[in-house]
Amino acid sequence: MTKRMGYRDWRWLALWWHIFFLFWRTIDGQTRYTISEELKQGSVVGNLAKDLGLGLSEIFDRKLRVASEAGKQYFRVDAVKGELVVNERIDRETLCGQSTSCVLPLQIVIENPLQLHRIEVEIRDINDNSPNFLTRELNLKIAESTVAGVRLPLEIAEDPDVGSNSLKSYILSKDDCFDLKIKELKNGRKVPELVLERLLDREKKPVHQLLLTAVDGGNPVRSGTTQITITVLDVNDNIPLFEKSVYKVSVSENTKRGTFVAKLKATDVDEGQNGELQYAFSERTSDSVLSTFDINSVTGEIFLKGALDFETVANYEFDISAKDKGTPEMEGHCSVQLEIIDVNDNAPEIILTSQPSPVPEDAPRDTVVALISARDLDSGDNGKVTLQLPNGYPFTLKPSFSNNYILVSSGVLDRESFSQYNIEITATDSGSPPLTTKKTIPVSITDVNDNPPKFSHPSYNVYLKENGLPGSILYSISATDLDLGDNAKISYTILDSKVQDVSVSSYVYMNSDNGSIYSMHSFDYEKLKVFQIQVQAKDHGSPSLSSNATVHVFILDQNDNAPAVIYPSAALGSLSHQNMPRSAKAGHLVTKVTAVDADSGHNAWISYKLAEATDASLFSVNIYTGEVRTKRAVSEQDDSSQRLLIEIKDDGEPVQSTTVTVAILIEDGLHEPILDLRQKAPEPSKKNGRITLYLILSLASVSVLSVLTFVILTVRCVKNSSGSCCMRRADYDGYTNPNRNLQIQLNSDGPIKYVEVLGGDMLSQSQSFRSCLSPMSEFSDFTFVKPSSTTDFKEMINVLDASLPDSAWTFESQQVSRESNFMARNSLYTYCDVTDVARRAFVV
Repeated sequence: MTKRMGYRDWRWLALWWHIFFLFWRTIDGQTRYTISEELKQGSVVGNLAKDLGLGLSEIFDRKLRVASEAGKQYFRVDAVKGELVVNERIDRETLCGQSTSCVLPLQIVIENPLQLHRIEVEIRDINDNSPNFLTRELNLKIAESTVAGVRLPLEIAEDPDVGSNSLKSYILSKDDCFDLKIKELKNGRKVPELVLERLLDREKKPVHQLLLTAVDGGNPVRSGTTQITITVLDVNDNIPLFEKSVYKVSVSENTKRGTFVAKLKATDVDEGQNGELQYAFSERTSDSVLSTFDINSVTGEIFLKGALDFETVANYEFDISAKDKGTPEMEGHCSVQLEIIDVNDNAPEIILTSQPSPVPEDAPRDTVVALISARDLDSGDNGKVTLQLPNGYPFTLKPSFSNNYILVSSGVLDRESFSQYNIEITATDSGSPPLTTKKTIPVSITDVNDNPPKFSHPSYNVYLKENGLPGSILYSISATDLDLGDNAKISYTILDSKVQDVSVSSYVYMNSDNGSIYSMHSFDYEKLKVFQIQVQAKDHGSPSLSSNATVHVFILDQNDNAPAVIYPSAALGSLSHQNMPRSAKAGHLVTKVTAVDADSGHNAWISYKLAEATDASLFSVNIYTGEVRTKRAVSEQDDSSQRLLIEIKDDGEPVQSTTVTVAILIEDGLHEPILDLRQKAPEPSKKNGRITLYLILSLASVSVLSVLTFVILTVRCVKNSSGSCCMRRADYDGYTNPNRNLQIQLNSDGPIKYVEVLGGDMLSQSQSFRSCLSPMSEFSDFTFVKPSSTTDFKEMINVLDASLPDSAWTFESQQVSRESNFMARNSLYTYCDVTDVARRAFVV
């Protein structure tokens, strides 16, 4: 009764077949094809793509190709069908000689990613060669006294084919006296021997013509022939005989020329000349043997004549003949088998199976760079090769199979540090002593965009004179990028920002290629003193990288403003009318000319000069204060009408100037209350000193307050704007006068005259200190009054101080009517004096 197979039995059977196929795939892991030699070009060897598991589209995309270890490219890959086809004629005898096995190893290289497959193509022999004798005619001489049964070795035919296609037998044409015997040597070679069957009779037949035919075992059969001519001689009936039929000798391939190799010895029982022997190479000895060895014809000693090379010829086999001097000559033969012993005389070779591919600098570890193989023409340990890399390279060699290696990355790559590595690979064999070979493989590192543009400085200061021509270059800024190509190509742009509520691009233009900054219009120092530009440098990489820099543009003042006359006011006309008593003494203050200059620094330093006068001996002008005083007492002879032309100049280059004309009317009986008051006591000088002291203290307090405010604003700006400070319009109205923290105002409020010293912001609640003076006396006490706002005044004139460009003086005065009396004018002179004192105190 048959037992049915259960579920568990089926499962065990399936597991067994699975293990069997795994084991089978392990054994048959290498692809092998078998073809016959002499196939036509284009003949198909096998479907390589199918056997390697590749699709037809992958053949072209992954660049499937054949790398042969032989000297010629015998095979190629059909890119359309994926078949391995014959590329050129294959002659098995040329490739493998007489070897029974002829296997041609091939390396199949597939890129993207790189893979290496090893296949073998076995070349089968076909019967394409006929047996061939080296000589077409062989002449033999045999004495008629030769006994029957003597064997004479004949020439051996050569057939390059192997196996059944090689030489199989010999056939001798029919002759009554001779027969053919085949002698097999230990190495399998078949030597034809001519056997004498009957005694020769020279008188009946002196010459025998025989035809020796060599036949191979192929299908169809091929053959070769040689003509044997046998001459029957008389008398000498003994042939020389060697001690050995085969002499075996071993010689190292590095043996020097002229070295003794072997000694052969033959004997001849004949006497006299019939027993004297001469040694020589057989007539059919090849040229390679004759050029390598030499034999002493008398002693039979063989010497090395040429150089030996195991890699070219590993074995030599040739015949030596010994001839006597009898008549006819008799000769004996022996065979010499000479084995070449290999020495380590060939350095290993390093072969690039694939050229190294450029490696991106951000490539991960174990990225395949190149396929490398090594070989050594020596044999045994002399042919075992190992490859090594020196330390310090971010690459390593990983062994693959059969002296094949993969060069892969093993560390961090940085093109900016090393754009190319010249990797020196050392190949060493296992011989004694070992031989080494070094080969340098260049590996290029390709760039990636990993470096942003870099400015030489985080910020730049540019100083520009005002009133320059529009379109002139302000500055050229540049950045560098360590990358290469488009990754290092830089474009420059100006980041959008505001200057006085106007985009900065309205002020300047930047060349995106070279970083040059040009002005869009002329700048006026009196309106704009400083502004900043945010510049960005961006490379053309993907993704692009950028960095920023700040350009601070400082406008430099030029002397482009002439002094402006404050008093006499323009409202009074270009001609100022003044009255003075004829009783005025020397030093009498007639009037005071006050002017300011909108420029700064030296350009705002003002001096006064009397240019013309009706009587130059009567009046003088203070060069610094502009006070017009009498140089002497007025006499009765002086004209009652005097005219003065006062020139006001600044200290700039070139000098700017303006003039004012003062008409003075000398009147009789006019009182001098101010002059009388001055003569009372020396106390006015004390009062003036106190006023000056108060002004200096006020100025110092305001300066300290301004510095503290600036430091606090700077710290806040740094925290809020990443290192670039900004000014808000709420803090300053525009950017024209950033630090006008000190103001002096002259006011007229009925009968009281006062001077205000203001500190703080122009638009905020100012701290004001007023000096009140009596309308009748310039010796009034200096008092402090409560703070007041600057917005209560009708008119304000901004004046840049000559020695402090970051501060400003503001003078304000109500219009003095022409109908005001002499006392009111004297009061105006008094607070003008105070203004001058305050100005000079501030300068000090």
